[in-house]
Amino acid sequence: MSEKKILLLGSGFVAAPFVEYVLRRPENKLTVASRTLKNAQALVAKYPKNTTAVSVDITDDKAIEDLVAQHDIAISLIPYIYHAKVIAAAVKHKKDVVTTSYVSPAMMEYDQAAKDAGITVMNEIGLDPGIDHLYAVKTIDEVHKEGGKLLEFISFCGGLPAPENSDNPFGYKFSWSARGVLLALKNTAKYLEDGKVVEVSGPELMESVRVLNTGYPGYAFVGYGNRDSTPYDKRYNIPEAKTIIRGSIRYDGFPQFAKALVNLGFLNEEPQAHLAADSAEISWSQVLANAVGIQTTDEEQLKAAIIEKAKIANEPRLAQILDGMRWLGFFSDVKVTRRGNLLDTFCATLEEKMQYEENERDMVFLQHRFEIELKDGSKQTRTSTLIDYGVPGGFSAMAKTVGVPCGIATQLILDGKITQKGVLAPMTPEINDPIIELLEKENIGMVEKIL
Repeated sequence: MSEKKILLLGSGFVAAPFVEYVLRRPENKLTVASRTLKNAQALVAKYPKNTTAVSVDITDDKAIEDLVAQHDIAISLIPYIYHAKVIAAAVKHKKDVVTTSYVSPAMMEYDQAAKDAGITVMNEIGLDPGIDHLYAVKTIDEVHKEGGKLLEFISFCGGLPAPENSDNPFGYKFSWSARGVLLALKNTAKYLEDGKVVEVSGPELMESVRVLNTGYPGYAFVGYGNRDSTPYDKRYNIPEAKTIIRGSIRYDGFPQFAKALVNLGFLNEEPQAHLAADSAEISWSQVLANAVGIQTTDEEQLKAAIIEKAKIANEPRLAQILDGMRWLGFFSDVKVTRRGNLLDTFCATLEEKMQYEENERDMVFLQHRFEIELKDGSKQTRTSTLIDYGVPGGFSAMAKTVGVPCGIATQLILDGKITQKGVLAPMTPEINDPIIELLEKENIGMVEKIL
C-alpha cells in the first residue's frame, strides 16, 4: 500500500482513540500538531510507531497552510472557530478534511470551492453530532422506503459520570473546561412540538426540563432542548414531522441546582473588582454575601438570602440545593481562585472539585425515539439507543464515541470509499452505511427496538 500522510490538528481529550484507530494500518503516517509541543509529544509517546509531534500556532495561517500542504488529509480537532482556516488551506492544496464539529456558516462558504478542488470535507462525525445522524438517517430512510411517515423525532444525548461516580450535587463531572458546559446553559433552545415552533431563552432553559421515558428505569434522566432543532426537517428529509426535538441529557437534580446558580448570577461574565487577580484574598462566604447583597457571612442569613434571590422557597429539592452549595464551599472561609468575574471564579472551584478521579468511569447515553405512521395508517414507536461506559485506565466513553467514528471516516476517505465532494455531513445512506458497518465492528452502535 502506498504511504498515506495524516495531519491531526489538536491533541486533546478525544484524540487518542482516533490515533489508535488510524494507526492500525501500517501505511498511515501521522503528524500530531498542537499549540503546546509537550501535549503532542505526550500523545505520540503512547503511539510511537509512525507518528511525529510538532507545534503549531493555529492563528498562523502560513504555518497551518504549510502543514496541510505536506499531508493527504487534515483532521481538525481544534476549536470549531478555526476549522474554516483549515478548510481554506485544504482547498488551496487539494487535500481532504475531517472534523467532528457542526458545519458552521463560515465552513459552508467553502462548499463550492471544495467541490471545484475535488476534495471531501467531512464534518459532524463524532457522537453528537455523528453517531446520532447515522442512526436517525438509517431509520428515517427505512420508514420512507416502506411507505411510512415520521410523525415525531425526539433525540437526547449526554455524556455523564457512570451512576456509581455521580457523587456530587450536579451528578456531573468535567473532562475538560467547566466554562463551556456552564455557558451552554445560556443558549436559546428552539424546536418543533405538535406543529409549533417553541423557543426557550437561556434564562428559562432549566425550567423547560422534561423527565425522559427512555425505557430504562434504572437511569433517572431529564432532558432539555439543545440549540436549534428546526432545520432537521430538511436535514433529515422529514417535512411531514410535527415534532422534532434534539436535546441534552442530565441526571435529575442537575437542572434544579443549575437554575438556582443562574438566578444567583454565577454565570455572570462582568468583571468584578473584588475578584480581580490582583485584589485581596477573599473567601467563598464573602463572595456569596456579595452575590446575594448582604453584609454578613453568617450561614443561616446567607441561606435565607439565597432562597429569596434564587426564588427556591417552594423548590422540592431545596435542602439538596443548599447541601450542594455547602459541598462547593460557599458557606466556608476557603479562599476563592480569583479569575476576574463570578463565572470564571466559580469554574476554578468546579474544575478542582468535579474532575474524574483515577479508576472512575464515564458513560454516554444517546437515544432516538421515532413515532411512525405506517403505510396502512397504523402507528408504531421505534427507539435507537446507545449506552457506552468508559474503561478506567483506558478510553473514556466520550473519547471513544467521538474519536473512533472520526477515525473510521478518515480511513474510508483515504480508501476511496467516501468519494462525495464538498462540505459534507453524514446525511445520506451512501455515506453512512459504510461508517455504520465499521463502527459496529468496534462494538459501537445503537440498539434498535420496535416498542
